[in-house]
Amino acid sequence: MLRAGARVAALPAWGHTSGRESVRRSDEVTDRDADGGTMGAERTEWTAIELLESDEVAEPLLAGGVRCHGGFGSDGGYLPPRTRFRTPAIEAWQARHRDEFRSEIIEAPLDMWPEPYPNLAQTRYLLGEGVRDPIVTILTRIGTVEGFGALIRHVGFGDPQRHFAESVAGTAVAHLENGLFEAHARDEAGWESEAGHKDMWFAARDIAFEHPVTEDETALMLERMGISTPGAPPSPEAMLQAASEMRIFADIDLSLEMTIRRMISILLIEVQAFHLFAWAEDLLSDDGLVAGEGAAARLVACIRADETPHVEYLRTALTEMRDRTFVGESGRGHPGDEVIGRLWDDAVADSLGPRREQQLRTTVAEVEHALAGHRRRDEILEGFHARGTVHPATA
Repeated sequence: MLRAGARVAALPAWGHTSGRESVRRSDEVTDRDADGGTMGAERTEWTAIELLESDEVAEPLLAGGVRCHGGFGSDGGYLPPRTRFRTPAIEAWQARHRDEFRSEIIEAPLDMWPEPYPNLAQTRYLLGEGVRDPIVTILTRIGTVEGFGALIRHVGFGDPQRHFAESVAGTAVAHLENGLFEAHARDEAGWESEAGHKDMWFAARDIAFEHPVTEDETALMLERMGISTPGAPPSPEAMLQAASEMRIFADIDLSLEMTIRRMISILLIEVQAFHLFAWAEDLLSDDGLVAGEGAAARLVACIRADETPHVEYLRTALTEMRDRTFVGESGRGHPGDEVIGRLWDDAVADSLGPRREQQLRTTVAEVEHALAGHRRRDEILEGFHARGTVHPATA
């Protein structure tokens, strides 16, 4: 069960370097890093079965009657799923890279993204006024988008070695389609009888707001926000057409560029999510506003712990690519920092620009929808906006 005493690691402090500087290769590693390079002797070759293996748990994670992945060790600490070997593998790949290339792992720039919208003050104000539908919608959206994470198992670029001049043996890149993508997909969408992040977010919502929506209401809610529920993966033809329209490097294998785009996009989403975790954990632990006596917040803390290996393997694989030479379809070499840097810049610009603006607009629309016909509509809207630091109408 999701006990009040369950322990989850504190929020990680990701790198504070922003923009392109976080992607450029650094030829400097600290003495501590250099010493850590001796870990290059650690095992760096793993099977997919090993990367998908979980630790044995003393107690399963149950939330609102849902059996979730992961569980609790004998000491009461939370154990994320599929990390028995995945975590040490990532650590070994990072250490080996530092040792061989004398460069640091790409930093995930958490401080580039502003606070969640609505912020905590706005959210508490709405709930205090009895307006809970926009918050229910946000939690539903998060869970639905998490479910889309399963699509990562459908991307790939074949034998990774043919795309790089230097060896990729014993790297995260060599294991992307050999366990890492599949582990990520299972974490997000669940596997067999165990719920993943999609249903864990829904469980947190249902605990906090006591089952606020039906399936039909959920579908209408997502339709208003322009989100369709995940179904069958897009056809290869549709994926190829979409990738061709976005292609930047004509000489780089299209499936490889498409995979890198997806990896960077997911990494940025994962990093931004740590702001969201802090927002959700604070909000859902407030017994004066939500139900569940903090159980929903503890469930979100477990989800947060699960995301750490996602951030780390993506950072590692992108760094390995950055510091190598891409081999184009013509046989010509392309500096990895140029390829990764250009795709990174595009993804950041989209994340902080059009994508965020759209999210702000749809969130405000949900607040207005919830207040439609309310006798104090204008007053509550004014109070909501007054408590925010971001004003979408002029953003």
